[in-house]
Amino acid sequence: MKSFATKNIRNIAIIGHQGTGKTTLSEALLFVAKMIDKKGEVEKKSTVSDFLPEEQNKLSSLSLSMIPVIWNDYKLNFLDLPGGDEFVGDLNQALEVVKGAVLVIDATKGVEVGTERVWKEIRKRHIPAVLFINKMDKENIQFETLLEDIRTKLGKKAVPFCWPIGRSENFEGFVNVVEMKARIFDGKESHDAPIWDEKKPKIDELRSMMLESVAETSEELLDLYLAGEEIPEEQIKIGLREGVMNGELTPVIVGSATKTVGVRTLLNMLVDYLPAPDDLEPLEARDVKTGKTVLRHTQDSEPFSGYVFKTMVDPFMGVINIVKINSGVLTNGMEVAITNKGDKKKISNLFILRGKTQIECDTASAGDIVAVAKLDLQTGDTLSDMKQQVLYDGVANVTPVIYVAISPKNRNDEDKISNALQRLNIEDPTFVIVRNKETEQLLIGGQGMTHIGYILERMKNMFKVEVDIEDQKVVYRETIKKVAVGEGKHKKQSGGAGQYGHVFIRFEPYTENFAFESEVVGGAVPKGYFPAVEKGLIETFEHGPLAGFPVINVKAVLFDGSYHDVDSNEISFKLAASLAFKNAVPNLGATILEPIEQVEVRIKEQYVGDVMGDINKRRGRVLGLDQEDGYQIIHAEVPQAEITKYAIDLKAMTQGSGQFTRQFLRYEEVPHFLIDKIVEAYKK
Repeated sequence: MKSFATKNIRNIAIIGHQGTGKTTLSEALLFVAKMIDKKGEVEKKSTVSDFLPEEQNKLSSLSLSMIPVIWNDYKLNFLDLPGGDEFVGDLNQALEVVKGAVLVIDATKGVEVGTERVWKEIRKRHIPAVLFINKMDKENIQFETLLEDIRTKLGKKAVPFCWPIGRSENFEGFVNVVEMKARIFDGKESHDAPIWDEKKPKIDELRSMMLESVAETSEELLDLYLAGEEIPEEQIKIGLREGVMNGELTPVIVGSATKTVGVRTLLNMLVDYLPAPDDLEPLEARDVKTGKTVLRHTQDSEPFSGYVFKTMVDPFMGVINIVKINSGVLTNGMEVAITNKGDKKKISNLFILRGKTQIECDTASAGDIVAVAKLDLQTGDTLSDMKQQVLYDGVANVTPVIYVAISPKNRNDEDKISNALQRLNIEDPTFVIVRNKETEQLLIGGQGMTHIGYILERMKNMFKVEVDIEDQKVVYRETIKKVAVGEGKHKKQSGGAGQYGHVFIRFEPYTENFAFESEVVGGAVPKGYFPAVEKGLIETFEHGPLAGFPVINVKAVLFDGSYHDVDSNEISFKLAASLAFKNAVPNLGATILEPIEQVEVRIKEQYVGDVMGDINKRRGRVLGLDQEDGYQIIHAEVPQAEITKYAIDLKAMTQGSGQFTRQFLRYEEVPHFLIDKIVEAYKK
């Protein structure tokens, strides 16, 4: 593929709620631009972007896919993103590198939960967008009601650049209000047509509204508008582009991806109104030598720098990394610094990805998106010029909200599991792998069961490893609530060298994990045996007296004992210390502690009462309530045992709109009525 100048590049995320037709739109964009001869279909598992077996099985996008389209000598790098909220990692990385977005809305459903979620994300990053209302060919579409829904939930700046037209209730096409042309679909393709007379008043009203918005972008245009003079079409487009880029306008256009209606208009508008990579603010980076912040402009003349925002594991090619070129030019054969790793690599395999198809590429300009292979890179890596090295801040990974334990169906696959998960973690760093020695469980943490299911299916398909799933076991602790003294005497004499150790130890509740002190006077226990006593206690505390959980928050004070000149040794005093604790246990008020997690729940206002009530039922404590971007943020502390499956329950309570984060906070005593149940479960 030839190299495109920066001004002729557009980097655009295709986003929206699950099922709005994003992948079908990607297919239509490729077809209209003659990148493919025939449109694929999601149901037939033949689309360019949904090429993974897991996506084809689910009939849904589960991973970011590159869809470069050449249109009128412009290169539009589309990133087709999953609509599911559990695949937030790809969304966050993609929004780091794009300068525009197409937000797809299902005309039959209006603004859904996922629509609002991704809209807030692009607004937060000041990414200009075009709203594409898809499926306008379906029955009973009330466009004006739909438009009001958009303006209510997404803001008043949404302006129709197209208005649907059709006889009776049938969608036949639309009027492009900017160019004042109608596009009619005849059953096979769209073509220009005159505007129907009965639609003219509405179209004129819309155009007047739009011209008023354009006039406000400059004094010169405002003078023309107020004087009633015609504003040249080229000036209209310049004014509209400025309004779109600064967030004052969000174009709304209509169409049908399955029938390829509105797709040509969408392509033209994306070229006309969305920014080129060099149109917006320069990027901040850190100079490796000086540590100072430097600016990198998206221009060929600047030193090369790039950011890896997506990594794929291909069974044949190995690791493939997708790189956004932030500045300078990247060429095949070039040596670059991997700044964050203090390493260097030679680019020997440079190409463009279209779905899974690799297209050869020798040179890429600033602002373009390319792929490299066999370089052992990871998502978040910075590439830069060898002589002028800079470092970009990577996107922070989200923390898991749900964990499951896995074990191989086939015992012979135990060694394969670790390797498979490590490889998949390179591709998706938003899931974590934890091997819990206490519960002897191998845990996977992710953003939900759909996310975890996708990982396990990838493992099955790519590495031929199948696993069983079970619930995560909660890691409890044991402690004491009272002060008590224990005596431990270990005495063994059976011929030859004997063993003798004798200690008195006072055990006390303590705020820290463990402390050992001595109050021995007169040499009752020689100082040389103090470390043995301490070590004996540490080893004993690994398995508590109630259910075998580690013992914490105990202070042990050695205050008396005795020894034998010949038979005393370290092992004897270790065993004596252990006996002292066991003998003291009945008087220590031993109890069980459970992990408490700090939880932040982000919900719409109408769900606050239900969610707070549910937190109370889970033995949680609500600490406060904040407001942010129209959402309520509940701050709470909840026992881990009560939220192992909270990700699933919260979705059900909030119709999929609720989100939460969790983080371990501390250990706290379990209510007395639960102790016997926990002990019984773990002793099994």
